This record gives sequence, C-alpha cells and structure tokens, in this order.
Amino acid sequence: MTRSLFGTDGVRGRANASPMTAEIAMRIGMAAGRVFNRGGHRHRVVVGKDTRLSGYMIEQALTAGFLSVGVDVLLLGPLPTPAVGFLTRSMRADVGVMISASHNPYEDNGIKLFGPDGFKLSDAVEMQIERLVESHADIPLAASAEIGRARRLDDAEGRYMEAVKASVARRLDLTGLKIVVDCANGAAYKVAPTVLWELGADVIPLAVHPDGFNINGNCGSTHPGVLQEQVVMHGADIGIALDGDADRVVLVCEKGDLIDGDQLMATIADLWKKDGRLAGNGLVATVMSNLGLERYVGARGLALVRTQVGDRYVLERMRADGFNLGGEQSGHIIMTDHATTGDGLMAALQALAVLRKSGKPASQTFRAFDPVPQLLKNVRVHDANAALSAQSVAAAIAAAEKELGGGGRILVRKSGTEPLIRVMAEGDDSDLVRTVVDRIVEAIPRQAA
Repeated sequence: MTRSLFGTDGVRGRANASPMTAEIAMRIGMAAGRVFNRGGHRHRVVVGKDTRLSGYMIEQALTAGFLSVGVDVLLLGPLPTPAVGFLTRSMRADVGVMISASHNPYEDNGIKLFGPDGFKLSDAVEMQIERLVESHADIPLAASAEIGRARRLDDAEGRYMEAVKASVARRLDLTGLKIVVDCANGAAYKVAPTVLWELGADVIPLAVHPDGFNINGNCGSTHPGVLQEQVVMHGADIGIALDGDADRVVLVCEKGDLIDGDQLMATIADLWKKDGRLAGNGLVATVMSNLGLERYVGARGLALVRTQVGDRYVLERMRADGFNLGGEQSGHIIMTDHATTGDGLMAALQALAVLRKSGKPASQTFRAFDPVPQLLKNVRVHDANAALSAQSVAAAIAAAEKELGGGGRILVRKSGTEPLIRVMAEGDDSDLVRTVVDRIVEAIPRQAA
C-alpha cells in the first residue's frame, strides 16, 4: 500500500482541508487508539500542541477519537515536540501526539505520533494506522462504561523544564551571559526563557506573544534576521532561535552571524569526543549537511554517516548503529542520551556549556570549519513527481554533476512537508555552484502551483 496520509514527519497539510480536517483527525485518534490497544490495562495518550489557531480544533477532534475507543487523554497544552516524546515515556502512556506543522506558517498544521518508548513511529506502524483511517472500516467503539476520560496535566511545563536542565551538568551556570532567545511565537514561548533565566542568564525574549496567527511569522529559526539585529543591538553574547515546535535550533554569535546545525554538531562532537562521551566514534547527518562538516569530522578520525532528509531517518540510523549524536543542518540536533527526538532547547544548553568551557566568544567557539559554498533553491510545483521525472531535469542534473566533478555534490529532491522541489549544490567554486543550481531550476517544468 502506498503511503498517502503520512509524510516524512507525520501528517501535515493546510488546516481545515484534507488531510488536516477535524474528521480525519478524529479517525487518526480512533485508529491510533486501536493500534496501541495492547493488554488489559487502562490505556493513555498524551497530547501536546503548538500555538496555531487550528490546534484547538485538531486537539478536540483527536481527543474525541481516542475517547471513543476507550483511551484516556492527558492534554499538555502548548509544549515543544520533544516534551511530548519525554512525557509519553515518563507518564507510561501508550501513545503520544504532537499537533504541529513545525516551521510552517500558521495556515498549516500536522499530527506527529510517538510510541510508548517516546520515539516517533516507524513506517510500518504508521501504515497500520493509515490503513484504518483510509479503509473506512468500522473501528470497534468502546462500551458506554469504557469511554475514555480527558483531563489537563497541569504541571507538564515544569516536568519538561526539569528534564531539560538535567541534560546538562549541574554546575552549568549562565550568570553573566546575555542571551536573546527567539521562540517563534511557538510552543516554547514560556519554557525556553524560563529555563535560561533559572540557569542564571540575562534573558531578552523575542516572539513570545503567540496569537494563533504569528507562529514562525518573520521569526524563529527559519527567519533569524530580527534575532541577528537584536543580538548586536543589545550587545548580547549569543542568540538562540527555535522553530514553532522547538525541535530545532540555530544560534547567532555576538557579531550577528548565523551558526547552523552543522556547526553545532561539529562543536558538540568535538567536545564529546574529548570527554569520552561520543558513541559510535562519529555522528549521523543527512545528505543536506555541508561537505565542510564531512571533511572536519574526517580529519579528526570520526565518521559521518549520511541519511535521507528527515530527522526520523537520522534517528533510525543512530539507533541502529549505536550513535548518540546526529542531526540536520536546519537545526534538528538529536542527542539520544537525553531525548527521543530533536530538542532545540537541550541542544542550545549543550552549546552554552561549550561556550562556557571555551572562554571564547561565540564567533570563535562555533566556527568549527569553513563551510563549502552551498546553495539551495526551492521551486513550488503542483506535481513534484511529474516535474522530477522530466527529461530536461535529468539532463540538467547530469550536466551539473559532470561540471562539479568529484569536488562537489548535487541533490535534487521533493520536500516531504511542502509542495516543493529542493535543488541544492555545493562545491569549492561558488560561482559554478550558483550556475548549476540556476540551470537545474530553469529546467524544472513550470506547472501551476
């Protein structure tokens, strides 16, 4: 059966349009409740969300679906995606749900599911749920006396914040550090500034007034321009930008320059290697990570294992091969010693621990390597598969690979979360990189968006 409901990061789409309707959300709740109905115990699900307007609708629909098949629901309210993974395991829940479209604008929403171990579901389990949702077969409903109960978990924020602080050494003291933190008007708008303040930092919060519409709106890790300005204006030591569900992070140094996920992974890997904490003698990244990262870790005798794009695939490889550090250039940093998924706030604390230990400014601490010139362009299309199969695209890619030779890379793929084709190239000659990307972009058939 071909996957049509679940993408690379759960179910995602425009809110109040298929598949992100209340009806489908309710059926996902029913289906997930049946799939995770294992044993005679009272079953439980934890449900978190970010700050999108549509989150209320999806939350109530999912709740109705779970209750109807006899599963109790614990509502967490707005919390980061990694908090849902943590609380699923901590609360001994059978399944966890995060309602979020991550870095997408407020018009979109999504549903991410976690198993009882706190990790995102495998493709096989998602397929089981998808079959139940799409078959329109009757899902057995609970008897009247067995309908589930729903309630709020009032101390969810506090539980998660304590777990975040526990991920770094107790001696970490941020006193004297001025930190600007951009919470993207999203799920971490309360917990991120609070954790940093509790650890002693002088905190300047940005984008902490969500209104249902402004999540990721000219703020957060995908729009760090305002943060860069504010770091310089306030004379801050460092800036932290999370995305809407706070599972990714990018940093800004005191000069206002961006520090991406590749630089973070290199810096953390180097520290953990020296401290004897780096498992697998390397790390896992995706095909999007810069060639400079590969050269950096290779020069230090470490392995860089690449996967397809998507933090779930990074995590799967980490678990299979025994790595405890991995992530994406976009800022998903996964540290399996501390979390079951990417955690922007935990990664930021690891970076701050490195900054404290180095005694150097952020601009020096996090410049682990000089990135190889890399360019990414997105092309919005109606049918990505049809566009990618065009002969003109294949010819353009072949020509680009020949021009770059062994000193560069080409990657052309469809997005797993948006109707886009992503064209990326990297190599030591920046002019050539730009030329080949532009040629491939021009070769993609222009279809109605």
